Amino acid sequence: MNDPRLDEALHLLSPPPGKGLWAGGATVLGCLRGVSAEQAAWKLAADRKSVWELVLHVAYWKYAVRRILEDSPKGEFARSPSNWPSLPEPADDAAWKRDRALLRDEHSSLVDAVGAFDPRRLDDAGTRTYRFIDLIYGIAMHDTHHVGQIQLLKRLYPDLRA
Repeated sequence: MNDPRLDEALHLLSPPPGKGLWAGGATVLGCLRGVSAEQAAWKLAADRKSVWELVLHVAYWKYAVRRILEDSPKGEFARSPSNWPSLPEPADDAAWKRDRALLRDEHSSLVDAVGAFDPRRLDDAGTRTYRFIDLIYGIAMHDTHHVGQIQLLKRLYPDLRA
């Protein structure tokens, strides 16, 4: 049994190669192409988030939603603190490569979980507040929101870095 809502959610999370989203932006993975560790760690201001911090935040929420969809026991995210993990020390190219791989792995696991999700459960409560379909579409919107922030930081970086 298929549900068009699941098909659309999968398209939003992981569009087919060569197909962009309506918003015109890249996916959360695609927007990181060519971003160096130095650029990823750069902040517009001390009280703002960096591309790297946004990447870890997005990875965490993919993990969190996947756990709910799979009804997995509470676990520990690979980085700490969970929602806004600290940048590694040193924040170098090797660490940036590992954290991009973490995002890629969490994204892939989430896409697999959405693809395997029983469509008959979409309108069931996933949490006390949200149905499963709300969580699935919500994580896609979360990606889009943070991709916009990452794209803006990428454009500001050459002009404003100190």
